[in-house]
Amino acid sequence: MEMNEAARTAWWNGLPAGIREQIDGYVLQDSLLGAVRLVLDVGRVPHGIGLGIAQVIVGERYAHYGDRIARRPDSPLDLESLALRAAGCGGRILAIEAIWDGDTVHDWFVVLLAVLAEPEKDTALATVYWSTAKRYLGEEAAQLGGHPSAVAADRAGRALADHLGVPFHFASPDTPDDEAPRWRAVTGAP
Repeated sequence: MEMNEAARTAWWNGLPAGIREQIDGYVLQDSLLGAVRLVLDVGRVPHGIGLGIAQVIVGERYAHYGDRIARRPDSPLDLESLALRAAGCGGRILAIEAIWDGDTVHDWFVVLLAVLAEPEKDTALATVYWSTAKRYLGEEAAQLGGHPSAVAADRAGRALADHLGVPFHFASPDTPDDEAPRWRAVTGAP
């Protein structure tokens, strides 16, 4: 089901104040999943709201509140912090990998992973949102080609991989692609 902006606004304004306050409470705490889940719970049956529309509605609430949202702190991308995070993975690290992900609130971002010998235990070391990348790259961010999240993740990931003496893999550094081949698929590693 499609729902244009006017219909979303009318749906939002028709909600009881308590539900609107609860959704906005999740948004103000930067709890994207909690807000989306609540929109789905109250909108699915009577209004046919699915996941896509719920994400758009919550994204609009994020835009409404902007800087008032208590954002989660950015992941550190300095080598010391990443090395310490990697040391706590609890397994043998085979590679460091950067993969794309995205949502309606943050747009595209990159996740740095420690690829472990046991595949089901691969560990996220950092999430590189646009804001994280800008903080990490500083003034240089505006002058670099490519998506800032990709540039920052590539730089930090390569430094960590070199430090650990393992390969670094980023299948699609120039174009957001959350279906790009993963390190295990490319190398045939277990």
